[in-house]
Amino acid sequence: MNWITLNDERQLDSIIAASNDTPQIIFKHSTSCPISSMAKARLDRDQGQLDHVDSYYLDLLAYRSLSNLIANRLAVHHESPQVIVVHQGEVSYDESHLDIQVDELLEHFKFLQN
Repeated sequence: MNWITLNDERQLDSIIAASNDTPQIIFKHSTSCPISSMAKARLDRDQGQLDHVDSYYLDLLAYRSLSNLIANRLAVHHESPQVIVVHQGEVSYDESHLDIQVDELLEHFKFLQN
């Protein structure tokens, strides 16, 4: 995946606005968690299938307050690791831990295109 670093609260406004045209992915990653590293590796191995989607990477340990803001603004329970898809200003997909699967994420994007 082509990660865009998410490290500023203003980016969240841009992500929500951009989701009205194209679904946006947020990946919340704990750099000290082996499960989070495994989830990120799965996403990184997607072989370009999601390169057309804006994919944001949040280092949860460095930007915990931003992670909390995401949870509050998007009304999702905080998890780590966590993949959130924002579509038309709302969360359309939210998975965490070992439930993060590229195939499932791809199916969700196919569903959104129909």
